[in-house]
Amino acid sequence: MRVLPPGARGFILCAVLTAAACVTPALTDSGTPWAAVALLAALYLGCALVTSCRLPGSRVPEGMGPFFPVVLAAVFLLPPAAAALVALPGGLAATVVQRPVRVRRVWHGAQQAMAAWAAGQVYGLLHGPATLGGGPSTGSGPPGRTADFPDVLLPATAAAVAFCLVLTALDGGILATAERRPAATAWHGLVTSSLAPHCVHGLAGLMMAVMWRSPYGPPAGLLVLLPMYISCWVFAQYHRERAAHQATIRALVQAVDIKDRYTRGHSERVGQASAMIARELGMTEDRLETVRIAGILHDIGKLGVPTRLLRKDGPLTPQERRIIELHPEYGHEMVRGIGSLGEARSAILHHHERVDGSGYPYGLTGEQIPVLARVVAVADAFDAMTSTRSYSRARPVPVALAELERCAGAQFDPSMVRALVEAIGRTGWHPVVTSDEDLQVIPAGAAAAGMPGTGPRPSPLAAMPDQGSRPAAPAPPPGRVPAVPGPAGGSAPGPDGPGAGG
Repeated sequence: MRVLPPGARGFILCAVLTAAACVTPALTDSGTPWAAVALLAALYLGCALVTSCRLPGSRVPEGMGPFFPVVLAAVFLLPPAAAALVALPGGLAATVVQRPVRVRRVWHGAQQAMAAWAAGQVYGLLHGPATLGGGPSTGSGPPGRTADFPDVLLPATAAAVAFCLVLTALDGGILATAERRPAATAWHGLVTSSLAPHCVHGLAGLMMAVMWRSPYGPPAGLLVLLPMYISCWVFAQYHRERAAHQATIRALVQAVDIKDRYTRGHSERVGQASAMIARELGMTEDRLETVRIAGILHDIGKLGVPTRLLRKDGPLTPQERRIIELHPEYGHEMVRGIGSLGEARSAILHHHERVDGSGYPYGLTGEQIPVLARVVAVADAFDAMTSTRSYSRARPVPVALAELERCAGAQFDPSMVRALVEAIGRTGWHPVVTSDEDLQVIPAGAAAAGMPGTGPRPSPLAAMPDQGSRPAAPAPPPGRVPAVPGPAGGSAPGPDGPGAGG
């Protein structure tokens, strides 16, 4: 408790006292169904312990949180105080990785007990025990009639919602008191991110309760939990692997940003613009995520390019230019073994191809260029023009869009350019990652209309030491080639460095 602020200590103490008040009636009531309470509490405790106990030769099933269907089944089967008692052992045994461990476990136990008690009260007020069947909510005695569907769904859903609301309210309270977060932000997003999972857990708990009250009795209810638990574990592993995958991508992007300081944040913004184009084209959510990843990783091959070339202030020699133009192939080689990237790999390889066939590395033309590569090419050039580089200053967004339209059909796919123009015209350009004080944020409609305020604006990160202390990028010196020559005089700035290509 010594590491917690006084407000947090008081909040936790109040929670513990309230939880004690919630479970006391079950301890003093002679009618408490102790057999059902013990069985459900032991089951919930076992679900909590299995995530922290390693058996010989086996792996701990990481990523599983509290298995709330057991607690919610107790809410549907038992009186509120008994349901709160069921939640205590599992909450106290929950896996905790941050200190203070004992205080956190006590907090989890008290929090879940209060949530179970509140859910039980709501369930009783809506006459849930009568709709569940099997007689009064005692958890014992001979099974009676079956549950009344769909009448039982309303009180069960309301109880699950109440369970979620109490948990999130207490979570927000501890964040506000322990971490001194503003009240307005402590609860932000907690309910919206938790409501759907808790409702799913509520339906699973209801299924267990219905089977428990069926003629087959408690063994049937317990048997229902096994496939549910396995499904939850598999789902948790999927999210864990996805989080690890995203962390790896972020690490690779940060490595590129560190190596090429003038394009810090460029990869994330290209991913954002690529997703805008894909959404405008009506791509599915899975493909939209793939093109976003392709935009983020499109320059990963720069890790194989000498840093002195990426940061060179003078014009590149033909040999240096050829070295930089190898970065798409380097990037493709780096990610070719990552099967989950799918189409993103071809986009990384071909994002510098041009529809007229004068691009690199293979000089593909038109429809020969993969669709996602054509998307990333437009997004890459757009961000290159609207952010300051070592060899050019940022252009206003309307000017950059006009330049893309001028080069459509020669350098870029016209449909991709049109999609970006329409997307920015409707939603504006609000880059999620900024890197320099010339980066622009514009409202919807401003790009197409040329409204005031579309010019350069300070970045929110400009005041930070690594941003504000960086000198402004110099103007291109004589001899610098900031654009890739195109047919009939059409060209767009090269996004990868001085004269590196478009």
